[in-house]
Amino acid sequence: MIIRYRAYPRAGLIGNPSDGYFGKTIAFAFSNFYAEVVLYHTPELEILPAGRDHSRFLSIRDLHRDVRRHGYYGGIRLLKATIKRFLDYCLDNHIQVDERNFTIRYTSNVPTQVGLAGSSAIITACMRSLMAFYQVSIPKPALANLILSVENNELGIPAGLQDRVCQVYEGLVFMDFNKELMQQQGYGRYEELDPGLLPPLYVAYRAELAEGTEVFHHNIRGRWERGDPEVVTAMKTWAGLTDQVHELLLKGDKDKIGPLIDAGFDLRRSIYNISRSNVLMVETARSAGASAQFSGSGGAIVGAYRDEAMYQELEKRLAAVGVKTLKPNIVHSTGEMNS
Repeated sequence: MIIRYRAYPRAGLIGNPSDGYFGKTIAFAFSNFYAEVVLYHTPELEILPAGRDHSRFLSIRDLHRDVRRHGYYGGIRLLKATIKRFLDYCLDNHIQVDERNFTIRYTSNVPTQVGLAGSSAIITACMRSLMAFYQVSIPKPALANLILSVENNELGIPAGLQDRVCQVYEGLVFMDFNKELMQQQGYGRYEELDPGLLPPLYVAYRAELAEGTEVFHHNIRGRWERGDPEVVTAMKTWAGLTDQVHELLLKGDKDKIGPLIDAGFDLRRSIYNISRSNVLMVETARSAGASAQFSGSGGAIVGAYRDEAMYQELEKRLAAVGVKTLKPNIVHSTGEMNS
């Protein structure tokens, strides 16, 4: 039996990065790209490398381009850490795991390090494959926490719950990470919303801007922990913007959310050190009349547009500055592809 699972990138529409600071966010998973994991029974446990794991290059410049595009680490460390954490979960919860071995491999066409949660998509697909292979059921809130622990605890990558919750639940999700609720039950309040409530959305990205989450968040965490009033207020403001967008969507006033999306980025710009190239993406999109903010940690943006004419203008202007634009196909399935 061959087990295949896909997981998809996510775009944070509003509220990020407050998910790591007891805030609120709305995000969606979309299937224009995917990470896929294939797993099948074999005598020994083996992890097969993918293209980004190779160590042979045509030249020193080829190596240089590869590192700029993918960083120093491929996906094998993600699979190894996921397998380890999966067994930790089973042992901690007294779940029996048999002695069968497997071979596992992954592929991914999610643009790397542009804030679309490509790494956690690989982890999510891997975790689902392991659950299917060993016939282990993990509740969705616990699964999101477990996926986050792979990056936080095993690999030392700073991240919040938003990406993992969105990739586990898929579709469009409202997330409330209230501190008391998180401490009481170990996870937040997650509400699945109808994607039909959304206005027309676009996602745009430029791989050359790739910058890991570790770089983007390195200073804000410390300021938050020290109680810096500017950062604490910003996190509360992002949560408030999320509540406003949530209310507008439920009321059917989707055409009013554009200014709130813009406000989310403007607040981020006031406390983060954002590169000129990233700011240019947002300003170019806004010059076409669309709203725009980062979909994650930078390198990709998301926003709303009015009609097809505006989208065509948006696409043209972004292309002129080397940015690719797409209309996201919001996921409705579970990502499962068993065979």
